[in-house]
Amino acid sequence: MPQYKLATLAIHAGQEPDPQTGAVNVPVYLTSTFQLTGIGTDRGWDYSRAGNPTRDHLETAVAALEQGAYSAHLFTTGMAAISAVFALLRAGDHLVCSRDVYAGTVRLLDQIVSGYGIEIQYVDTSDLKAVEAAIKSNTKMVYVETPSNPLMVLSDIAAIAKLAHAHGAEVCVDNTFMSPVLQSPIALGADIVVHSTTKYLNGHSDGLGGAVIGSKPEHKDRFLLVQKAAGGVMSPFECFLVLRGIKTLPLRIKQHEENGRAIAEFLSTHAKVSKLAYPGLKSHPQYELACRQQRGFGSMLSFELADRDAAGRFLAALKLFTNAESLGGVESLASHSATTTHASVSAETRAAMGITDGRVRLSIGIEDKEDLIADLEQALAVV
Repeated sequence: MPQYKLATLAIHAGQEPDPQTGAVNVPVYLTSTFQLTGIGTDRGWDYSRAGNPTRDHLETAVAALEQGAYSAHLFTTGMAAISAVFALLRAGDHLVCSRDVYAGTVRLLDQIVSGYGIEIQYVDTSDLKAVEAAIKSNTKMVYVETPSNPLMVLSDIAAIAKLAHAHGAEVCVDNTFMSPVLQSPIALGADIVVHSTTKYLNGHSDGLGGAVIGSKPEHKDRFLLVQKAAGGVMSPFECFLVLRGIKTLPLRIKQHEENGRAIAEFLSTHAKVSKLAYPGLKSHPQYELACRQQRGFGSMLSFELADRDAAGRFLAALKLFTNAESLGGVESLASHSATTTHASVSAETRAAMGITDGRVRLSIGIEDKEDLIADLEQALAVV
């Protein structure tokens, strides 16, 4: 496809009218198997674990959105996609991972991946000297989540890629919080990108999924093998939901971010709010990096209230915001990080990450921003 701009790609890449019927939406191929044309020959598909036309369309669309991608591969969940990335590693390899990262990733690494003889080291990847010091002769990958969950810490993708590549290691970036609209890790030098498609790519909180995007032919070969050999591929109907969501992705992100900026400005001056984390504020220590690396600041933020009880009262008083996990949907969500996204790690680990019992995370939706601010204001009044 020609080098169209992102809003055009979101509607047309991988979503051409069906050549057989003219349907403008990609058909949902709810079939487990396909008729073969002979012995060892087919029409491009033989069994849906190995490939499905609906999934093929979505993989084409996702690859087009991530600048510089060679291929995209879809899995049942974001964690399944991350698992596929770590399937690139072998016993004896060393992995450097962002210290401030989604706890599900930590659980996967500490309780499963480490059992395969892979050495895992958590590092503050916002500190380039710390990243450089951590890289060893057997380091094969630097795994970065930027912005991080929930503290919104940024890592310099281009600088980390330069360091890693100088030592023969690859860089994988979790781009879920920014989406391809606001950040292009491969264009910045990363080798692999992962997304929880459950979040902004789908955008409607009605389906689970994950994507891995590679930049090299060997990535395609490996991730195709993981899909076929380990399974865990996204279902055709889930693919349809994400294809639908991607069509409005640029428009949704524009409204998400407009609301996110307004709410961050409101919270930044509220007496009961402390340690507000939103890179779009000039007071954020990494504001300049955000301006350089991202095309916007997104709609994720977090802040601290006095303690766990204060967080509980605040969440219970909300009327428009829903107290729920996840993020990136059209509706606004609020969650208590210590008991939701980071409940699977110990209190000591949370403390080391900087996640207190008073930390609240907001996923700002696309409702009217004045209504959202009013909801936050009345909920903070009871704290």
